[in-house]
Amino acid sequence: MEIIVLVKEVLDPDLPPSKFSVDTKNNRVIPPEGIPPVISPYDAVAIEAALRIKEEAGGRITVVSLGNPSAEAVVRKALAMGADAGIVVSDPSFDLEDSYLAAHILTQTIRKIGKYDLILCGRQAVDWDRGVTGPIMAEYLAVPVATLARAIKVSDRSVRVERVLADGHETLEMDLPAIITVSNEFGQARIPSAWGVIKAVKEEIPVWSAKDIGAEDAQNKDNPGEGRLRRLYIPSYERKCEFLTGERPEELAAALVKKIYSRETASP
Repeated sequence: MEIIVLVKEVLDPDLPPSKFSVDTKNNRVIPPEGIPPVISPYDAVAIEAALRIKEEAGGRITVVSLGNPSAEAVVRKALAMGADAGIVVSDPSFDLEDSYLAAHILTQTIRKIGKYDLILCGRQAVDWDRGVTGPIMAEYLAVPVATLARAIKVSDRSVRVERVLADGHETLEMDLPAIITVSNEFGQARIPSAWGVIKAVKEEIPVWSAKDIGAEDAQNKDNPGEGRLRRLYIPSYERKCEFLTGERPEELAAALVKKIYSRETASP
């Protein structure tokens, strides 16, 4: 069983609000000093799912992270948990905020790796919360996909997935190879052992560039795109109280509607 787990480096979700800042000119989040990024929590659960499958059915787990060279740290975390190998995919030309582009780059990475039976990733990243990269990759690779998995059972050349719904759950069965996005209902990710951490530090983690995976044209790839990010800003939570006056309820209602309409038309 060859399992590939996709992980992402993100800002620490427990980051104090005072440390969060945005470059409004370039629509970028400014990494805070002294607070290292972490593995996306949903991706950590995906690693746990891979480890449980390996413990039950055997196999090998390869962890892939697309991002900056610093993503080596989250790959080593996965190795410390019990993964067998790790790869970082990084290139200055990559636009990491476009899910279609990320899916294309990761698909090229999977093709370079070669053989795989199962690809796992978190239900969504905790920074942008889109949750679409896995399904897009399934389209590119022409394999079945199941999202929001809370239980996974592999047998022979198929996999049974119990997935979360808004009003309950449903069970699907798919042929392998396949892609599964793992939800937090799957359970808690294990804590790496001391020996696992020591072993992970010694592992060599290759860094693949756009040229290495044949994705030199990734930035110019013809894909649907997600639209353009027009504005990224930190919302203001300042509140003001304003009293409207009028002799009759009809006058108050008209004044309220006028006030609401003026605010809506003035918003960006």
